[in-house]
Amino acid sequence: MTAPTPDVSVILPCAGFGTRFGAPYAKELHCLAPGVTVLDRSLEAVVELVKSGLCVRVVVVFGPHKLDTVKYLARYAGTFQLVFVYQDDVAEPGLDGAIRCALPLTAGPVALVLPDIVVSGVDSLLSALRQADVTGWSVVAAEERDPGVLRQMGALTVAGGHGVVTVEAAAEKPEDPTGFNALWGIVAVTAEHAHRLPDVARRDADSPLAGARALMVARIVNYNTTEG
Repeated sequence: MTAPTPDVSVILPCAGFGTRFGAPYAKELHCLAPGVTVLDRSLEAVVELVKSGLCVRVVVVFGPHKLDTVKYLARYAGTFQLVFVYQDDVAEPGLDGAIRCALPLTAGPVALVLPDIVVSGVDSLLSALRQADVTGWSVVAAEERDPGVLRQMGALTVAGGHGVVTVEAAAEKPEDPTGFNALWGIVAVTAEHAHRLPDVARRDADSPLAGARALMVARIVNYNTTEG
């Protein structure tokens, strides 16, 4: 039986080593409550897409050290389509390489959801996808002015009012975070522009997020640190 064409695809990069997390297990499997991991919390917004009636495909990018994560994701097999792709870290290194590995398996609008990032608001991804229809790109973002945090994240300069916030500038883990006032936790993009999604994670590329709509939430937590 052929799987239906998804209404939206989600790229879930799980091939990182999480060296800053400093635990002997994958950071996304860190327990936050009985039976609830960081990964479960990061996927709450994706589950909400399914509840809204959308057919969702999640493309999981993994490495040989993440078989526990692959096994854990079996609990979502009846919730959304699960597709797995192996990342060769020599040919396609880094987060941008993971995104390139996943893109050929996507269809429709694409969202980048990081397994170690938890955003507040379960409907945030659904809202971001609707915003992407307007400008081609959107982000779920939170205000942040701590230079140390901004150096470790996708940093943004956002401005606006009357409920419409726009990204004026963006950079991946900038060495100089001066002028940035927010960070992103999720990126959504239309199918037409999805080929540029890897540039979101490259420090040596012009970010395609300039001009994107920003959906501001109260908090974004990065669990790839011992402090998270």
